[in-house]
Amino acid sequence: MKSKLLIFGSKNFNNLINEVREFLGYSLIFYDFSKKSSLLDPLISTIIVESSILNKKECPPIIKKFENKPILLLVTLDNYKECNYNEKILLPISFFDFKNKIIKISTAFKFSINSTLKIKEYILDKNEKKIKKDNIFISITEREVHLIELLYNQKKPLTKSYILKKIWNYSENADTHTVETHIYRLRKKIYARFNDEKFILSGDKGYII
Repeated sequence: MKSKLLIFGSKNFNNLINEVREFLGYSLIFYDFSKKSSLLDPLISTIIVESSILNKKECPPIIKKFENKPILLLVTLDNYKECNYNEKILLPISFFDFKNKIIKISTAFKFSINSTLKIKEYILDKNEKKIKKDNIFISITEREVHLIELLYNQKKPLTKSYILKKIWNYSENADTHTVETHIYRLRKKIYARFNDEKFILSGDKGYII
């Protein structure tokens, strides 16, 4: 099944895009601001916004709802508007280059989504091996990345022996001081930088985020 492009554009622009539907290789959805429609389609890969339709210096509220999709803003020299976009294209552009831009932005966005994880008010960047909050970050190890992922994804307290088996591939009877030591160091890093003592919680049943 084809991926879909959700397009916010003028009538002329939408007609032009529609003429090259087969060349682009996507199913196209043209948003009509005069109608209310459900746009929660998981097959939508990219949001295309022609800036000439923006009457103000920001995107309409409907566009702001698509935080989980990449936004490609199309502009000319004289009609640039502010918008929370992922990439900007200066018009005019050939349809071949336009198609390549869509592929590029969709691929990069998927990689970004897969390499980051939102945990509480933090972002875990698995690719850069960093925990970020606002403009502050700390660097962590590969093992600490796996440890945080495990604790967060399980959604329940995990025992030391379980963590040891999953992260270090040790038997359940192995020494659990390895887990304690790594969690202690990770907590220390987080507290030193973010003054947060509750990122990793512990209790009788184990550790949890």
